[in-house]
Amino acid sequence: MRVLFFGSPGYAVPVAGALIATGHQVVGVVTQPDRRAGRGGVVTPTAIKAWAQDRAIPVLQPRSFRPAEAVAHLATMSPDVIVVAAYGRFLPPSVLQMPPRGCLNLHPSLLPRHRGPSPVVETILQMDAVAGVTVMLMDEGMDSGPVLAQEEEPVLPEDTAEGLTWRLFRRGASLMARTLEAWDRGDVHPVPQDHERATFTRLLKREDGAADWRLSAAALAAKARAYHPWPGIHTQWDGRTVKLLEVSAPPTVGLGSASGGPGLVVRLPDGPAPVGVVTGDGVLGVQMLQMEGRRPVDALDFLRGYPTFVGATLTS
Repeated sequence: MRVLFFGSPGYAVPVAGALIATGHQVVGVVTQPDRRAGRGGVVTPTAIKAWAQDRAIPVLQPRSFRPAEAVAHLATMSPDVIVVAAYGRFLPPSVLQMPPRGCLNLHPSLLPRHRGPSPVVETILQMDAVAGVTVMLMDEGMDSGPVLAQEEEPVLPEDTAEGLTWRLFRRGASLMARTLEAWDRGDVHPVPQDHERATFTRLLKREDGAADWRLSAAALAAKARAYHPWPGIHTQWDGRTVKLLEVSAPPTVGLGSASGGPGLVVRLPDGPAPVGVVTGDGVLGVQMLQMEGRRPVDALDFLRGYPTFVGATLTS
């Protein structure tokens, strides 16, 4: 099939590669405009743009699909189907209706659970035991189209949003390639989602990373994994922001008699974390921190530089 591929970050690259590997022709790539990145503000292309340019595949970066000329330009590539993986923008009806075989989207959740822009983050926040990938036929709603294929993927205790997202898109790349072949043959049929069971996610904000010490240690540890690499979790101490880069929720820490409310920093006698923070339920172990304006250090080095940290009460 002639495929017009929509994607932006590195997660999308395995999906596009799988399409080519199974014999489809990627006639063009549509991706987000280049953006400034890093401290130097260097204009940087998306990962899928770099991948396409290495293979001499035409790249389009429309800032809007409102002008009729933008959609007409896509139509000149005569795609049989559009495949979408982590593109980052809604497609208007004029684009959805353009290819004769429709638009297929790869979504990293088991729809209708976790529709929207942050499905993997929400999977970890909700402490789901199982994640997954869905190939769906797109409609005008948000991840509401009928399902063509799904596969489950276990969530590991150490999974971060970044690591799990990569694993899901690699798995989804194979699923998309196989589904597209079956779709071309007419061997797969759309199954409507149960909209009554739908749950929704939202875009993340930096303030989502503020540590609420009234939560349980397990919930805060999940939050740290869900918000890696951004926005992470952070707290306030002595008027400055402290990032908690590596945390854990040990089942027991030998502090059953510890006094003090949520946010109290305590020494931990055993285990990998030398310091912890009392939460609404349990103690959150902290292995690595970063003081605002300083480099990341392990907890022991942090305590050498800031010995009064133990005994302090942190705020969100």
